[in-house]
Amino acid sequence: MLLLVMAIPANAQKRNAAAKKNVAERDTVALFRGFSVSVDAVGPVMMAVSDYGQYEAALHLNLRDRYFPVVEVGYGKADHTEENTQMSYKTSAPFFRAGMDFNVLKNKHDIYRLYVGARYAFTSYKYDLASPGVEDPVWGGVTPYEVKGAKCNYHWLEAALGVDVKLVGPLHLGWSLRYKQKLTADEGKLGKSWYVPGFGKTGTTAFGALFNISLDI
Repeated sequence: MLLLVMAIPANAQKRNAAAKKNVAERDTVALFRGFSVSVDAVGPVMMAVSDYGQYEAALHLNLRDRYFPVVEVGYGKADHTEENTQMSYKTSAPFFRAGMDFNVLKNKHDIYRLYVGARYAFTSYKYDLASPGVEDPVWGGVTPYEVKGAKCNYHWLEAALGVDVKLVGPLHLGWSLRYKQKLTADEGKLGKSWYVPGFGKTGTTAFGALFNISLDI
């Protein structure tokens, strides 16, 4: 019983010392821990193997290895021709995203990071739509159909889940899954766009992915 009574204060002192150590460590972590730049490798591959894709880069700020404000800038392109109708769709324009990532791992100073985050995104773009012709059922003949420079804009949100690992020196590799949800859009008088720069093909899955190559600066 005497040993038990003596152990209680000792354990309390250990807990207090550990708590003070954690507070001290937390207090000594600088608010600004640097920043990094990254590029995505998925978009250029999509551009090479399909009729649409994008190039994009990002700037991340590091606040206490926990919070990561981010700005993403890119350029999306599409040059698609429908196989059955031979109707073509072309567009190219920049897009922008801004948001925050949060490192959810308990050890925030590890070389591994697990992120959850959110983005607001926007693009203003024009597209060209052309058809080789529509046959007139009354008078006969073929009437070509073409629209040049249809003006549009698109606003959307993205939820992000990502992993990042430090390889060597300032080099990091990681991936990010995105769920996209349209907020508002003006897609012109013709209605839904086939492809929106930064958002992707409309009318398909709302999920996307990035493979990031980044450097700490």
